[in-house]
Amino acid sequence: MKRLSGILILFFLSINCFAQFAGYVNPFIGTTNFGTTNPGAIVPRGMVSVTPFNVSGSDLNTYDKDTRWWSTPYSWDNSFLTGFSHVNLSGVGCPDLGVILLMPTTGEVNADHKTYGSILKNQEARPGYYATNLEKYGIKAELSATKRTGISRYTFPKGKSNILLNLGLGLTNESGAKVRIVNNQEIEGSRMTGSFCYNDGSERPVYFVARFSKKADEFGVWKKMPEMKAESAWSDTDGQFKYYKNYTQELFGDEIGAYFTFNTNTGEQIIAEVGVSYVSIANARMNLNAESNQFDFEKTRLQATQEWNSTLSRVKVEGGTEDQKTIFYSALYHTQIHPNIINDVNGQYPAMESFEIRETNDCNRYTVFSLWDTYRNYHPLMALLYPQEQQDMLRSMVGMYKESGWLPKWELNSKETHVMEGDPAIPVIVDSYLRGLKDFDVEAAYAAMVKSATTPGKNNKLRPDIDHYLAKGYVPLVDEFDNSVSHALEYYIADWNLAQFAKALDKKDDYKKFLNQSLRYKEYFDPKFGMFRPRLENGDFLTNFDPKQGENFEPSPGFHEGTAWQYAFCVPHDVNGLIKLMGGKKKFVNKLQTVFDEGLFDMANEPDIHYPFLFNYTKGEEWRTQKEVRRLIDTYYKNAPDGIPGNDDCGTLSAWVIYSMMGIYPVCPGDTDYAITSPVFDKITIELDPEFYKGKSFEILTHRKNKGDLFIDKMMINGKKQNSYFITHKTIGEGGKLEFFLKK
Repeated sequence: MKRLSGILILFFLSINCFAQFAGYVNPFIGTTNFGTTNPGAIVPRGMVSVTPFNVSGSDLNTYDKDTRWWSTPYSWDNSFLTGFSHVNLSGVGCPDLGVILLMPTTGEVNADHKTYGSILKNQEARPGYYATNLEKYGIKAELSATKRTGISRYTFPKGKSNILLNLGLGLTNESGAKVRIVNNQEIEGSRMTGSFCYNDGSERPVYFVARFSKKADEFGVWKKMPEMKAESAWSDTDGQFKYYKNYTQELFGDEIGAYFTFNTNTGEQIIAEVGVSYVSIANARMNLNAESNQFDFEKTRLQATQEWNSTLSRVKVEGGTEDQKTIFYSALYHTQIHPNIINDVNGQYPAMESFEIRETNDCNRYTVFSLWDTYRNYHPLMALLYPQEQQDMLRSMVGMYKESGWLPKWELNSKETHVMEGDPAIPVIVDSYLRGLKDFDVEAAYAAMVKSATTPGKNNKLRPDIDHYLAKGYVPLVDEFDNSVSHALEYYIADWNLAQFAKALDKKDDYKKFLNQSLRYKEYFDPKFGMFRPRLENGDFLTNFDPKQGENFEPSPGFHEGTAWQYAFCVPHDVNGLIKLMGGKKKFVNKLQTVFDEGLFDMANEPDIHYPFLFNYTKGEEWRTQKEVRRLIDTYYKNAPDGIPGNDDCGTLSAWVIYSMMGIYPVCPGDTDYAITSPVFDKITIELDPEFYKGKSFEILTHRKNKGDLFIDKMMINGKKQNSYFITHKTIGEGGKLEFFLKK
């Protein structure tokens, strides 16, 4: 009886713990409206995520990966499932990974996913857990994960049941795989991935070992045979799937797979565990051996829940509605998916831009750095809430420089994809350093930054168009849609950060040099339009300039993924200088307000997401920040599948709403102050990491006389009146209390 009571107490404690933090997460948020998140089972920063794959094979689906540009293995709008993939990306804008698919079926084995796929029903998702019913087969599928392994539990009906491993299907644009059945309970192999954003050079194999809790009664492999011409009359498998029963040798090909068949009783459960590695099959097996719970699904699921509760507990919010709490914690959840670890349990990982194997012993090696997006707010948030993880990310980035000769730009699985603009690793590293994260090779990082900021274009992998920038201060428009202004605006931000780094390291000459470079954004300013306008090599402004061109991602001369309006205030490192350039505070405020009033603001893309906080730079106009931030939260963030305004960009849009709901925002990386706005919640408690910060916690309290109070009447920090609408990172790190008193 005592034992039973103890179990019940443990059960209720675990339920209570779950409800406190992980219970507020809705993994379906962002799974439509092009948010490109997925509800798959994953633990914080896990290499593996076990994700329903429902974007191929049937016209029952709204979106098919092969009929348009598509970058997620799952869509809430789709219903036709073709398996559960084990390595996936979340919140990205280009297709890759989405491979190593397991699919439970019944009856005769069929390798064609268009035939074996099933409608999914009764979907359920929580952090570290996903479940659904497969209507076609009467099978319940449940998924969970550890850092480097995935676990699936399939509840079968009575009869002939199968588990298929499809290595032909995937989200990646690469093909090619290898498979070998080890015995009637184990299989191993590899799958090629890469060509992210259709760029060559990012290809890399991922290795796996899969085991089953029951010995198969039958097993084999399959291969899609090529279509024949003259010989077709003599072949029974021309253009068809060919099955190789009891085949235990290696099989290679583009559309290959394996099947394991079991005789099951009604309600019988078979569990599959899959270990993954980017180093070797041997390491995948080692990862599986190290992290497996010996087919104990419930133990794995509970561990995943506990990991998520621990991770999400860094911030505790009180007050607000249930939906607001769900939006907040789901956003925090999404920030913990990428970057993810790539090192195996023995510390091994593939070196940057090579197939050499390196080893890390003192930190995790991270991958998936969508830096053009994440440098703006994501990494400052990680430095505040998860400084140890952020410091390991800095070490990873500097390690990439040592291995390849360059800092990363958009890195994926130790390969550079060369996606997006600028030199975004610089602001990430500098901002973290200035926030106190300094345990990395600082001199190597500085050398890497100077290299990309000074190397001539023909030899510069990060700034290939740097020559004119160094000589004249701007990047000229050479081709009609060459994104030249966007390039330069990113270089200015990077160079400003490099100047701050030089200043902190007492490199005075470099400080002046890079600061001067960063302020040459004024070369683009056209007084006629009062905004940035592309310039030609001869110095003339581009004719036939339309500041609204580029809406809805249409091409725009000089600007990438946006209009001139959405880049008009994209110099966060010199807002006061921009105010003067625009004719003073009144004209600045009017132009900025026009962006919101006339629908020129894009909440779904990064260059303008700091705009609402710029009103704080003009005394007396701070109320506009409070108004616009709350309007944007209420308009674009919801507890629903379309609850992210667009591509989450590896947690960037999620980081925006986390900060905004807390009432602080880092306008510019490298400037460690936060702009202030009115919080959503009554009380927010940030638990500070004692290894990095003096304070134990920092509280944000909000007092309202009425339910709808929004605007700040007064503020107090640790009992003293606060007049500034900015608060320093140092103040938060020392712990204490920020109080808001709101009014209508």
